[in-house]
Amino acid sequence: MSGIKKENYFKGKVKLDKRTKNLSKRIQAGDIALIDHVDIDEMAGYSLARNNIKAVLNINSSISGKYPNLGPKILIDHGIYVLDEVDKEIWEMVSDGVELEIHGDQVLMNGKTIASGSVLTRDKIKEKIEEASLNLDQEIENFVQNTLEIAQKEKDLITGEVKVPEVGTTIRGRHSLVVVRGHCYREDLKTILSYVKEVKPVIIAVDGGADAVREFGLKPDIIIGDMDSVSDETLMMGAEIIVHAYSNGDAPGLERIEKLGLNAKVFPSPGTSEDIAMLLAYEKGSEIIVAVGTHSNVIDFFEKGRKGMASTLLVRLRVGNRLIDARGVSQLYRGKVKISLMLSLLAAAFIPVFVLASYSPKIQHIIYLIFLKIRLVTGGG
Repeated sequence: MSGIKKENYFKGKVKLDKRTKNLSKRIQAGDIALIDHVDIDEMAGYSLARNNIKAVLNINSSISGKYPNLGPKILIDHGIYVLDEVDKEIWEMVSDGVELEIHGDQVLMNGKTIASGSVLTRDKIKEKIEEASLNLDQEIENFVQNTLEIAQKEKDLITGEVKVPEVGTTIRGRHSLVVVRGHCYREDLKTILSYVKEVKPVIIAVDGGADAVREFGLKPDIIIGDMDSVSDETLMMGAEIIVHAYSNGDAPGLERIEKLGLNAKVFPSPGTSEDIAMLLAYEKGSEIIVAVGTHSNVIDFFEKGRKGMASTLLVRLRVGNRLIDARGVSQLYRGKVKISLMLSLLAAAFIPVFVLASYSPKIQHIIYLIFLKIRLVTGGG
């Protein structure tokens, strides 16, 4: 260890997987993660950091400068050592459970150097973020162009040509809560928990969103998606299962469900699973659709590796009059503006409306929807 700073020396058992989200389910505190993940996204960063691992060895570039991804900063903020662009040969040389040592930019096994990489520092991340800022305009232009081109092919999502499967869960006339395990899902679910317990909406969980729901003592009514990130235990809890299939009907996730001895319906559709979850709620007559953790901006889609957001744009155009996007509600709730002041101003503004409401059932219904949105924002009980 001569010449190597103590803080740049790590020793631990390695766990490897080319799908970071799969690795995060089985990696343990003190392990070293070996991944192949270009531009580590925010959720991947948090999923690894929560496991209190020692280091990440990435045979790819954790931040390429294509767009300002947050995963690498999250790892470093949690005290995790990141060695980037590690020699690819390491993948064939190690297996789960093998003990590795990291000396600075060197990786050793049994005392011998087997690979090297580039230490990812805060300065390097800052440099790449600045580079990404310069590239972002062009990336967004390409993204928008792809979105418009794909929208031409996926327009059935808004014209009603996509056939939505029948479900046993009663949705018509009820509220629906669509949960995706995306940005701030924990904080936002916590903020609106009183609404969920009082209104008892139909809970439609998208893949790993079903596990997210269970974290709060809730049970999903419907699980929809590719079935690649939800646990077996959650799938066995009795929720209706809908497997998202390609437009041609091919449903890779169905095999897993059948192996578990479960029944499932298949929903062939373009777009993302969270899009068709909203579409399902809408087409089955849900009165209000509350979305938590969904992906709705360009950076989200960069992180998912998608070239456009046509399906999301089209579905939101279709369901928009019933949709309440709860994403980020927790940040607003923690803001500096006093909620009591905001409510006082709103109350004063609606005095004339209250008078009219006494004569109009329709306006009474509109007021109810407005107050529901206020309750979601404030987390009111």
